[in-house]
Amino acid sequence: MDLTCDERLSDSPFVERIWRSEIVEQALPFVSMAETHWSMVVTKIQGKMTFTVRGPETKATPATTSRDAQHWGIMFKTGAFMPHLPISKLMDRSDVNLPEANSSSFWLQGAAWEIPDFENADTFVDRLVREGLLAHEPIVDAALQGHLPEVSLRSVQRRFLRATGLTYGTMLQIERARRATALLKQGMSILDTVEYEGYSDQPHLTRSLKRFTGHTPAQIISENRVDPLSFLFKTLPF
Repeated sequence: MDLTCDERLSDSPFVERIWRSEIVEQALPFVSMAETHWSMVVTKIQGKMTFTVRGPETKATPATTSRDAQHWGIMFKTGAFMPHLPISKLMDRSDVNLPEANSSSFWLQGAAWEIPDFENADTFVDRLVREGLLAHEPIVDAALQGHLPEVSLRSVQRRFLRATGLTYGTMLQIERARRATALLKQGMSILDTVEYEGYSDQPHLTRSLKRFTGHTPAQIISENRVDPLSFLFKTLPF
């Protein structure tokens, strides 16, 4: 059984989705899949809360859930970024735990902030924007939509990388692998998935999924698979 969560969309143009997971009664190993988005995540264990900023992941990595842990978080849209905390410093599970102010708040840029919950996360994001701690890079949207602005390609690449932590090509590869994984889990055959997502052949799909999800297509659809996958959200971007 793969990890599951509740999720909801947000009215904020900076937010991809807001989610919360079920409480896990025991530590559980799983595979953390590659992910193009960065997030802010709250972890609650035995009443103590930790506020973490987590960056994108460029490959699948082994991970373990904490016993009796509850998690909820804000996943930000591609192009949203914090100017004072470069995404490059958060990549591939180089998570940053923000310092605790008290049991229900944390320090951010010299001010104490209340830890948001699943219901009021939008209000928290609005404050980040007002305080200038959350910005948006329009070149990311333009590049993903194929409408490049009249600036040099080098400038586009530099600004895209600064705002996302990823190159354009890597982002597309990760998102395609996540879509392919979702299709396989929904019952689509391996060969149909190859054709639907535009892989050159089955070995190409296998190499991609092994890199970005840690599993081959056959392992993903197997009922005997032991290692759960991290969250594969109901609504995938792109």
